[in-house]
Amino acid sequence: MLSRLREDRAAIAWMVVVAVVYLGATLAVSGAVAGPVDRGMQLAVNLSQGRLDIGTTFRPYDTVVIDGRTYMAIGIAPIVPYLVFVPFQSLWALAHWVIPAVLGMVAGWLALPLARSYGPPGAPVWWLAALGAFGTLLLTQSAYPNVYYLAHIEAVLFMFVALIEWQGRRRPWVVGLALSLAGLARPTVLLAAIPFGVALAVDRKDAQERARALVAYAVPLALGIIIAGLYNFGRFGSPFETGYGMTSLVPYLAARRAEGLFAVQHVPENLGLLLAGGFTVRDIFPYVVPSTMGHSIFLTTPALLAAIGAGVREALPRILWAAAILVAIPVLLYYGGAGPRTYGYRYALDFTPMLLALVALAARTRFGALEKLLIAMSVAFVGYGVLWAVVET
Repeated sequence: MLSRLREDRAAIAWMVVVAVVYLGATLAVSGAVAGPVDRGMQLAVNLSQGRLDIGTTFRPYDTVVIDGRTYMAIGIAPIVPYLVFVPFQSLWALAHWVIPAVLGMVAGWLALPLARSYGPPGAPVWWLAALGAFGTLLLTQSAYPNVYYLAHIEAVLFMFVALIEWQGRRRPWVVGLALSLAGLARPTVLLAAIPFGVALAVDRKDAQERARALVAYAVPLALGIIIAGLYNFGRFGSPFETGYGMTSLVPYLAARRAEGLFAVQHVPENLGLLLAGGFTVRDIFPYVVPSTMGHSIFLTTPALLAAIGAGVREALPRILWAAAILVAIPVLLYYGGAGPRTYGYRYALDFTPMLLALVALAARTRFGALEKLLIAMSVAFVGYGVLWAVVET
């Protein structure tokens, strides 16, 4: 693999460009200031000591207090990278900048093989790779440190791995493991395993071969679910309690959650934000700013509209559409809106990888001036999101 990479000078150049952009964006947002130790790092330190709580309430929201101990309502996957920094106390404050920047950068690198796997050869590949790395909220989430944003970054990274493997050797255990890891970061992504699992079964006519493939696919998925369940049980006494139904919240979110953690009542507002949320105007720079309640995916990544061109006639786009729709359902049912105080509709990152693959498939039959314009607009909008983060930090 490394020998092939050394021979692929274009890929090496791509990796350099992605590294410069992601690390540069992070430095710009951070102002080269480490800041305090964040909750993710504190939880990692406590985990290394056999504790599942964060000890001290860093802020009164998004936490659960049980018997005097404070817990975070978040899965285990976003905390794991922090464990690397536990032995190095002098780096604890930097960890929440370094981890999302590095993992986001790796996901950005994978945007190129994703584009090569699904898109047409030649120049369109680079446009599609730029869309995946610089034209989605992956970049803004990577540059602005937050352990909850890190969950999205991890989910995108592992979904990229699953999608690349699906168009490559299609080893069931690799696809299952990648989906499992993505699900440990963002449980909603696990729903994508359904259409891929069905496709694995349909592809194999021999009953024994089909059974082996499905077992190899299901085992890592089951292990991921068991790990998540044990972590939940250790914190909240139930494998099915994630903590999101118990956290302290600001009043308006508490009122929404009172209608249901996942409820049909939330769909109209969520759908409105996803499709039509906009910008507001103020009298200081930058004068046009995104709504703090979130704004339309078409005002962050309008190039995703090109996914429509993939159609549904062939099996591959049907699988991708099914996966994207299944993952989008709990996102739209969720009480949390677009993810307050973040640029764009960050929960849409859960199904964005499938849409990127569909955009690449659509480029096989049409890739012209309109598609290039939409990608350029996406990169510009996301670049503005980084600028906004710099100004607001």
